[in-house]
Amino acid sequence: MEKSSFFHQLRLPPKHQRYVTVLSIDGGGIKGILPAVILECLESQLQELDGKEARIADYFDVIAGTSTGGLVTAMLTAPDENNRPLYAAKDIKPFYLDNCPMIFPQKHGLFPCMKLLKSLTGPLYDGRHLHKVLTEKLKDRKLSDAITNVIIPAFDIKLLQPVIFSTYEARKAPLANAKLSDICISTSAAPTFLPGHKFTTRDGKGNVRKYNLIDGGVAANNPALIAIAEVTKQMFDSNVDFFHTRPVDYPRLLTISLGTGAASIDDNRYSVKKAQKWGILDWLSYKGTTPLVEIFTQAGADMVDFHISQIFQALCSQDNYLRIQNDTLNGVENSVDVATKDNLDRLVTIAEDMLSRPVSRVDLRSGLTEPVPDGGTNEEALKRFANLLSNERKLRLWKNNAEKKREIETRKPFQNPWNNLIDFARSVSDETKHVLAKHAQILRQRTQCRISPNPIEKWNGELSSVGKKLIMKSTIHVPTPIFPSHRHVFCKVSLSSS
Repeated sequence: MEKSSFFHQLRLPPKHQRYVTVLSIDGGGIKGILPAVILECLESQLQELDGKEARIADYFDVIAGTSTGGLVTAMLTAPDENNRPLYAAKDIKPFYLDNCPMIFPQKHGLFPCMKLLKSLTGPLYDGRHLHKVLTEKLKDRKLSDAITNVIIPAFDIKLLQPVIFSTYEARKAPLANAKLSDICISTSAAPTFLPGHKFTTRDGKGNVRKYNLIDGGVAANNPALIAIAEVTKQMFDSNVDFFHTRPVDYPRLLTISLGTGAASIDDNRYSVKKAQKWGILDWLSYKGTTPLVEIFTQAGADMVDFHISQIFQALCSQDNYLRIQNDTLNGVENSVDVATKDNLDRLVTIAEDMLSRPVSRVDLRSGLTEPVPDGGTNEEALKRFANLLSNERKLRLWKNNAEKKREIETRKPFQNPWNNLIDFARSVSDETKHVLAKHAQILRQRTQCRISPNPIEKWNGELSSVGKKLIMKSTIHVPTPIFPSHRHVFCKVSLSSS
């Protein structure tokens, strides 16, 4: 009863309602502004609950991001000199507004044909400013330094296979522990827009691994499923205690997936009638868009959303999955590189409007996104998730503090060494062990616990003041049947005449 009232007082969920928390951010170039605004809203909700120092990285077991989402992920999880997130969520939107015009300079805005010709001879943009700003901001921070677990996909064009950069793997395998700046440059290298990125990692044994990478959107523009798969893998790899859950327990996953917008089906930009006559040039550039890239990235993102929605709905845990996406973008609003001031400001407005839109979910019959009955708005859903995240974190902090307190209490030496014979203590310093070996003989009841080579078989009365001081600060490692590892046990010290 006391325990229940205590949890109720802290407003913490019972153990069977604990969660593994996942955040996923899609790719989409300059449209990264959309999730930036959403994350600012979520972090402000968390700060209302837990104080101004609360940060997104404090609340998620895994944060996954592709392309521009990978950049946002790195900004949220890279540590500063105090091991706190380098960026707060509110700093991401200004970063995009300041840097996107330099990453995607609109030099051929007045001559669309020039953009097409440029794309035929090489990437539209040289990526120099992106390289410069990421190197300056992230410096030499590596994947293993991230404050929480990070997953960022890319694609190795030489090996023709996806590469999943994972903090889990980076902490085990040095060759997977790349710099965050290299990872961000790689996952953002969209074909036809930015050049690919090549770099090498080394371990301490002289081994090297070479990466030849392009945009992660080629493999998974929506990385939510990769994040869930990685969590499941870690559960099987004996990390169950860390996650407080059983393997493959989908209902206990608490997942937020943020999209970067999609073209409105009313836009009528593409149709089979038009595409029947397209050649390679039209697939690469059509009325200011890149149909080939746009179609395969959007198709992949929608398939992931469809699959996750189906899993969560089948397990009656659909309220644990929140997907925030806007599928009403028109014209340049849906472009990944038109970084004019007007378009960037328009994206900010669209993102703010997304917060007031109803929570929507993929309809498994039509494949279309439909409003959830009585689901409220996206902002209200974020508030609900913020409460769940806050409660989960409080429970973990309470548990960690309780374990530390219990550990400290078990380390306290016995305060009455002159009572009946009791178990001896843990962790003797070398200096104390030397003195004990020279001057003391130690006994346990029925079982000798020796330090001196010649233990005596009975206790020789009261301890001297020297003996009391020795036992008050002396401990050794003693295995016991109840606690096979180490347990603090105590017994008396008797000074020898020698």
